[in-house]
Amino acid sequence: MVTLVDYPAPAELISKAGDLRIPFSDVVKYCILGVSVAFLLLALSILAWQFYRCCAEKHTTYTQQDTFMHNHLLYSEELTTTTTPGNYSGTPDTKVEDVSTEARRLSRCLSQASFPSSESILAAGDKEEQAAIQTVDGSLRFSVYCDQMQSRLVVTVLQVEGLLEHHQGRSLQPFVKILLMWAGSEAVEVEGCKNEEGEAMPPVMWTVLQEWHTRIVKGSCNPLFGDQFSCVLQEDKLHHINLRMEVRDFDKFSRHTVLGEVRVPLGQLNISYPLELQEDLQTPQKDLVGEVLLSLKFLPTAQRLEVGLLKVRTVFAEISSDAALYARISVQCNQCKLKYQKTSAVARSLLTVFNEVFLFSLPEVHLERCKILVCVYETHTARKSAKRLIGQLSVGTDKSSETNEHWTLMMRSVRQPVAKWHGLLI
Repeated sequence: MVTLVDYPAPAELISKAGDLRIPFSDVVKYCILGVSVAFLLLALSILAWQFYRCCAEKHTTYTQQDTFMHNHLLYSEELTTTTTPGNYSGTPDTKVEDVSTEARRLSRCLSQASFPSSESILAAGDKEEQAAIQTVDGSLRFSVYCDQMQSRLVVTVLQVEGLLEHHQGRSLQPFVKILLMWAGSEAVEVEGCKNEEGEAMPPVMWTVLQEWHTRIVKGSCNPLFGDQFSCVLQEDKLHHINLRMEVRDFDKFSRHTVLGEVRVPLGQLNISYPLELQEDLQTPQKDLVGEVLLSLKFLPTAQRLEVGLLKVRTVFAEISSDAALYARISVQCNQCKLKYQKTSAVARSLLTVFNEVFLFSLPEVHLERCKILVCVYETHTARKSAKRLIGQLSVGTDKSSETNEHWTLMMRSVRQPVAKWHGLLI
């Protein structure tokens, strides 16, 4: 038996579909329409912003490429131009040009609101130095004796009197550092070696024969020591020896503060018998203990600094076969030290040759806020012994010294190394 099903006609289906309605009110429909229009406007705004950024990036890229091509052509012209040699003897044909404007433009510096200016940093350093000079007070009582029978020099530190508390929140922890300085020879003319009248003078190069430290007396402004030190010393060498004693405030991070110093030329004293003296503390000063031939080169495009340690000249009383020198070079930018680099240990001589070059990648700061610190140490290869600091030097835009002349010459040269001698101080 066949069952017949009566299907509606197509025209009837269309008419019924037209009668269907969305079960929402007119208010909901208008709300959905408004939200859709808002999303459309937001999408168009984002599209327009991305298009604007793309155009701006393309313009910046073209500008940097034009600047790079200009610098490349400038450097190529310099290579084909013959000029008078500069201070660097390694390049016979060198042209010096002022590129400080280019360095400032190419270096991506941070805003001045985030960091203090270089002038404020230097001013703060000068104020701290002046404050340290004005707060030198106290006296040192000690005894010196030269035993002619045994050819020995005996130094006894007795007491420090009249120290004042300079640090809030903690008491003083004074100790005395004793340096036995021997005048080795006259050095070549080095930057910054001037007398009190500002006239150039032939510097005397010193060397440290002995170095001693007294014990630390905690919480006392009038510490008693009574520490005695001695060494073998011939009487005929007393005329070339100075006794330098520094009163320091101990710091557990090895940043000891020098409270004052006393210098005594032993050749002017009759120390054939124990002689007790009491001297006022004076402003600390540095002694020339060597000379360093340093080479500097700045690469503005790569934002790198190239430091070359070429030679180190020192003097010493006794020649040790196992003595060696090495240097540690660090760069400080905006009062933040970068990772230091060390040279290899080279056998010590009157003129120690290194000829090593190191590269430092500079952060995004002004180059005027950078400073180079070189520390030279002595070690012994045949036996295990603690390293001894020979001296150190600093090169940068420090207004209180003349080492900034080397820095200025480096900024004026176009990717060319500039070498100069600097005094090694301690």
